[in-house]
Amino acid sequence: MNWDLAAPASDGYPSRVGQATLEKRLAHEMGRCIADYQLIESGDRVMVAISGGKDSYTLLHLLERARQRSPVRFEIVAVHLDQGQPGYDGAALEAWLAQQGYAHRIVRKDTYRLVTERIPEGQTYCSMCSRLRRGILYNAAQDLGCTKIALGHHRDDAIETLMLNMMFNGALSAMPARLRSDDGRNTVIRPLLYSSERDIAAYAAHLDFPIIPCNLCGSQENLWRQQVKEMLDDLETRAPKVRQSMLAALKNVHTSHLLGTS
Repeated sequence: MNWDLAAPASDGYPSRVGQATLEKRLAHEMGRCIADYQLIESGDRVMVAISGGKDSYTLLHLLERARQRSPVRFEIVAVHLDQGQPGYDGAALEAWLAQQGYAHRIVRKDTYRLVTERIPEGQTYCSMCSRLRRGILYNAAQDLGCTKIALGHHRDDAIETLMLNMMFNGALSAMPARLRSDDGRNTVIRPLLYSSERDIAAYAAHLDFPIIPCNLCGSQENLWRQQVKEMLDDLETRAPKVRQSMLAALKNVHTSHLLGTS
């Protein structure tokens, strides 16, 4: 099935890229990713995990446009997790979901208290926070009868994860476009994996999504992921296609030229 529902835009990135141009580019990239990895199939009920950030808003918006145009019949339900963070206010997000007509559910679980109680001050919360959030979303997908869970991770997330795993875990691993959960209950998909964070941020700004900041993570300085992002930004000033090349490398693996013994 051809998921290319929009013509590709120019590879250039002028200082001011219009909403229509960005949407064509992002829709084209998402369509290629869905087609390459068979992320969505006829009859799927896709749960879009919407955090309140630019990536998940963009994913939900583009998937809905694809759903309206595609000959493949599938459903979408948006799920937002309120983690009980101080100062959290999800009213704007809930109002936006209702105004846009999305089927949605708000799940409320106080993971903030659990994370801050168990992680010593000065250490990063990301790992435990992600595990708790993942388990809750997996359960929500089962309750809602969803066949797929769509996450808003993009190209830069995958590349940064690759570098972090190489630097600290001694592993060549990143983020797959399609992943079966360890317990076998859920299939996770990442339709935006071919898209750049820069394009997504610009598109989200055009559409003025009601962004909810992550105060839990954002309050912690010097996270390694942010430092890796800055390293890549620096490399990109000297090698402008470094991110595109690294993403391509994740699909062009020569195992015979690595040190694995199996």
